[in-house]
Formats: sequence, structure tokens, C-alpha cells
Amino acid sequence: MSETRWLSTVDQKSWRSFLTGHQLLTAQLDKEIREEHGIGMPEYEILVRLSEHEDRTMRMALLASDTTMSRSRLTHSVARMEKKCLLERFAIPEDGRGVNCRMTEAGWELLTAAAPTHVTGVREHLVDLLDPEEMAVLGRIFTKVTAHMRDIDADPSHPCD
Repeated sequence: MSETRWLSTVDQKSWRSFLTGHQLLTAQLDKEIREEHGIGMPEYEILVRLSEHEDRTMRMALLASDTTMSRSRLTHSVARMEKKCLLERFAIPEDGRGVNCRMTEAGWELLTAAAPTHVTGVREHLVDLLDPEEMAVLGRIFTKVTAHMRDIDADPSHPCD
């Protein structure tokens, strides 16, 4: 067993600052969109991902991966959104087990109404606090983190799989 490589004081401070800032930012964005439009960030993200695909339709498994939700959590979220007529699910004819999720016109209308609220919040609580180089660095950092985490997720020999 290898020896633990403890975080330095600077690393620990940065890590905790990231955790706190991320949690506070996410909570604020969720609060704003929930108060204005009656949906939370997870539901908003589902609508955004669907809007970026042809016919506003995605396979449920891909939607789960893109939103970083478990399949179970996504299924529950989609079911709630179906009851509000924002989404619909249907079988994929050429695949007996696959299910697609499609945004309805009501879902599209909600997304187009909610997007300005979300973008304003992201700009006010993050983008406008940073200079352009800091924003670019943030993007590069989390591109690396995302790629690393997706590689772990895709590795069938990883001990957590």
C-alpha cells in the first residue's frame, strides 16, 4: 500500500474554496431558476441537453451520461417532467430495449423562458467576477478534470466498476 500524499496547505485551501464556491454557486443558480420558472438546475440541464440534439431527442442512457445523473435519478426526473408535459419518452423502434426522451413544445417554451434567468445568474455570479484569462483557465482546468473522470468511468477494470 502506498503512503498517502497529503494536500499542502495551499492545496487544501484551494480545494475547500472550490467546494464551498461550487456549492454556493449551484445553490444560488438553482434558487433563481426555481423561483422564476418552477424547475431546478437538474431539470433545466435536461432541457438544455435535449435542445442541443436533433428533434430535441436523446437516448435516455446518453442523456444520463451527458447530465452526469445516474440512470435512476434521470428516470425519476424525466417522469416528473413528463407529468408537467415538458418531456415524453418512447421506445426506439430499431432497439427493443432503448428509450428516447424528447422535449415537448411546452418544454421548449419553458427552456426559452428560463435561459435568460440562468445565463444572467451565471454571468453575475461567476463570469463577471473573473477576467477573460481566468475564465479561460477555468475552462482548461475543468476540461482536464472532466476528461479524467470520464476515462475512469469508461475503464472496465477500474475498482469502482
